Amino acid sequence: LGQLMAFLISSPWNSFSLTFILITMIGWQMTLAFILLSMIIGFVTGIIFDHLAAKGVLPQNPQRIDVPADFRFWPEMRRHFSSLNWTAGFIGTTAWQAAKDSRMVLRWMFLGVIIAAAIRVGIDPGVFATYLGPTIAGLFITLVAATVIEVCSEGATPIAADIVTRAAAPGNGFTFLMAGVATDYTEMMVLRQITGRWKVALFLPLLTVPQILVLGYLLNQL
Repeated sequence: LGQLMAFLISSPWNSFSLTFILITMIGWQMTLAFILLSMIIGFVTGIIFDHLAAKGVLPQNPQRIDVPADFRFWPEMRRHFSSLNWTAGFIGTTAWQAAKDSRMVLRWMFLGVIIAAAIRVGIDPGVFATYLGPTIAGLFITLVAATVIEVCSEGATPIAADIVTRAAAPGNGFTFLMAGVATDYTEMMVLRQITGRWKVALFLPLLTVPQILVLGYLLNQL
């Protein structure tokens, strides 16, 4: 259960493509800080989930399987990859499938760019900086906006970068990215379906949002 939560929290906007986009928009130092902080939240939340499951506060993952005592991850991974048939046809098919699947990412990224552009055109910079600036109020307004808007990570990235650069609020930008994941109702519905319990799904925002707000506040003070 802990690994599931760590994956859901840390992975969405930390893909290679979005990392490079963030670097171009807010710089590599801030991008690296965002990635490290998301890792911390994912790790801490995963540990807490496993602890709560062990104590019986949360149900155990019904999908868990027994792993053999002699199982070793790296040898098994090497064996799996060595069994693949690395022919030109296999590589070509994989590349073509990747190109087709990338459309799903690109259209949401395009939506995020359109929303960010609309914000720049339609909202005065002073108003933007006032309401989404590096203040306690700005942090909570960002949290509400991330929860309500909830575009996917590709769409959220340009908006978060705009919050960092135009509102001078790196903590709010980080909060916008992370809170969108932590309060994603589709993720919670999937968690409810695979675990059979609403309790597990609702503990996702309950445990992550306080961490996000604390780290967001600290980022704004630096």
